[in-house]
Amino acid sequence: MSIKTHTLRFWEKEFKQIKPKILLGKRRYYDDNAVKILKLIYELLKKQGYTIEGAKKLLNSSSIKLDEHLSSGIKRENFKSSLKVRAQKIKLILNKIKGLDNG
Repeated sequence: MSIKTHTLRFWEKEFKQIKPKILLGKRRYYDDNAVKILKLIYELLKKQGYTIEGAKKLLNSSSIKLDEHLSSGIKRENFKSSLKVRAQKIKLILNKIKGLDNG
């Protein structure tokens, strides 16, 4: 996950839940909670196709539902990734078997 600086600044303005500590040199430091919220915003906007208004509504709703929503999205992504890896391994095995049959 890579988020550009200007995107972070925009999200800070749009989502009241993101409040980084600003220290000397205008450097921003995000605590664990802010990072969790940023990951959730990224998931909602970039992966699940929510609008900013839709993501705001979801973030302002019950946090229990929000955690469930995020974890189901992450579980779905992990499941897809594991299926892709397994499919690639199966293809390799099938190619080896075909090679043995032809040889």
